[in-house]
Amino acid sequence: MRLILIRHGQTSSNVRNLLDTAVPGPGLTELGRRQARAIPAVLARLAGIPPLAAIYVSNQTRAQLTAEPLAAAAGLELQIRDGLREIDAGDLEMQGDPVSVGQYVEVVRSWLTGRQQSRIPGAAETGTQTLARFDAVVREASQAVGSGTAVMVSHGAMIRSWVGCRAGNIDPAHVENYGLSNTGIVVLEGSVPEDGSANQRNGERTWEIISWQSQPAGGPELADSSADGPMGDADGPMGDAEGPADGFRHPAHAQGRYR
Repeated sequence: MRLILIRHGQTSSNVRNLLDTAVPGPGLTELGRRQARAIPAVLARLAGIPPLAAIYVSNQTRAQLTAEPLAAAAGLELQIRDGLREIDAGDLEMQGDPVSVGQYVEVVRSWLTGRQQSRIPGAAETGTQTLARFDAVVREASQAVGSGTAVMVSHGAMIRSWVGCRAGNIDPAHVENYGLSNTGIVVLEGSVPEDGSANQRNGERTWEIISWQSQPAGGPELADSSADGPMGDADGPMGDAEGPADGFRHPAHAQGRYR
């Protein structure tokens, strides 16, 4: 299966750099709506991608609004799944100060380095539980689309943590070095083991990153790196200014990125 993970378009909370994770959350800014409208044309230009068979979105408004233009273009219905929502900020909800954002990021970092029983202060879920709910949607999609392509519109911290813990061709500790702006896109290829156990087979992660497009789907003209929110840019709190902010490309798929 090809799995295309897309971060939602820009929101007012992104502009204010807030940890806004509650359901249903805000809608999109005007820039966010433009970013969303750019997605169908960008996906249509992806080389080597099987036909799009399903679109899954989180139960947060911004993800659903981001996916609507793609659903209309593809003639598919949105399938809303709680498992794709953002990582719960708990007691840090709607905070934007460096200390609060730093606390949130440090817990997510700990999941990437194997300490998945930790949780954000006041949050209901551990890392293990958070990853498991996303796994469940991936498993459902795999059963539904077979060797086809599924799109999932989700959130910055959720996408980065799941990919870091489930993709076998990237060091989880380095995921934070890859930016993921609003409507940034990560394309993966892989499968779910028959028993569905944590997306691993014989201890090996079963997904590979094909490409990681850090910029918005519509390119630099739709970027606003100062208003991507805490989980967006590689030089933000979850990133490293020296990291490869332009994204990742699997060498075997060098021509399968964006034309």
